[in-house]
Amino acid sequence: MAEFDSMRSTVQSGASIGIDSGLRAHMNKVYGLMAVAMVITGAVAWSIGTSPDEIFYSIFGNSILSLLIMFAPLGFVFFLSARVMKMSYSAGQLSFWLFAALMGLSLASIFKVYTGASIANAFFTTAVAFGAMSLFGYTTKKDLSGMGRFLFMGVIGLIVAMIINWFTQSPGLEFAINVLGVLIFAGLTAYDTQNIKNTYLSLRSAPNGEQIAAKAGILGALSLYINFLNMFMFLLQFMGNRE
Repeated sequence: MAEFDSMRSTVQSGASIGIDSGLRAHMNKVYGLMAVAMVITGAVAWSIGTSPDEIFYSIFGNSILSLLIMFAPLGFVFFLSARVMKMSYSAGQLSFWLFAALMGLSLASIFKVYTGASIANAFFTTAVAFGAMSLFGYTTKKDLSGMGRFLFMGVIGLIVAMIINWFTQSPGLEFAINVLGVLIFAGLTAYDTQNIKNTYLSLRSAPNGEQIAAKAGILGALSLYINFLNMFMFLLQFMGNRE
């Protein structure tokens, strides 16, 4: 009996190690996808934003092209959310990185508006906050699904407030929007990290589970990427110095 209990304990320990190593590999792949996307976004934004004025305004001086650049990333988010699970993994990955390039194009103007030091300061502050919240989401035993629903409602409220402030141009409301935006997307970073972890654990034992989980990881990387960028933009508007 003692030998049987010892064997069962060994099997359970081996299974736990397998899950842990698989989960770590999955999370590393998700963070890797996100990191590559951030590099692409930053490179495109910097190359266009610091280009000579004649090049920059040939792109953004055209109102139709500007609107297309502004709304194309949003369309890509809907496309990826709806189609990525039906694509091959490589096609989904390529689509995600194409989306990141479009986001870089849409963010190029920050290099004309804010100082380089402000952009760097906001980026590194965002990186620290993002890392802390993602670590919390990965390690906490608390179920964050209730917090996630609350935060999604907060995003809707934030959008409504931004539309109102577009008409009112209230400095006080703008300050509140920036602070709440940072807090909401910091919370969503923790929620999405836990959701990515739980999704992998629920899918890995299913038929073709690893392949399905890998595609789901692209959506997870997309969620974390969006959270990071929103935190960065709200922080930049909150603490950035203009040119």
